[in-house]
Amino acid sequence: MTTGASTPPRTGQTGRPKRSALRRYLPLALAAWLVLEIWLFTLVADAAGGLAVFLILAASFVAGAVVVKRAGRRAFRNLDEALRRGAAPSTGGGGNGLLMLAGLLLMLPGMLSDAAGLLLLLPPVQNLVRRRTEHVVSRKLRGATPGSLGDAFQQARIHRPDGKVVQGEVVRERRDDSFGEPRPPLNR
Repeated sequence: MTTGASTPPRTGQTGRPKRSALRRYLPLALAAWLVLEIWLFTLVADAAGGLAVFLILAASFVAGAVVVKRAGRRAFRNLDEALRRGAAPSTGGGGNGLLMLAGLLLMLPGMLSDAAGLLLLLPPVQNLVRRRTEHVVSRKLRGATPGSLGDAFQQARIHRPDGKVVQGEVVRERRDDSFGEPRPPLNR
């Protein structure tokens, strides 16, 4: 059973759905980041030599792996202690997520990502990033319509053979006599 609740698309001047700023500028930011990383590699290689660049990459990868391993162990230890107490795990987590992000940035090959990973290892920077992230998330959730979580969850779309898209949501009615019957496959 489907419902006819449709969501009007946000359209710009051309009639196409409006793209978010993140979707518009993320590819450009990634390309600029990669160009900067390669440029920094060439500068360091010219100044110190190829062996020094290789040693820097290897050392940052090993340091990142150690940071990720320690943060993961701490996260699992906190989870285990919370489950032994019978309580829900704490939402703060002691910055384990930011430590894992710092380790992953260190593991990525590049000087900028190494610098960002090293900065994230500093507790004042972690606190600043954590507060800023919580502020942005709470502001986004306050601005979202109730029950929608913004555009994170959209309704199901069914593409018909003639090219039309039917929007709706699936509602299953459960009857007591239907427990023993096999269900038909979903991929018809």
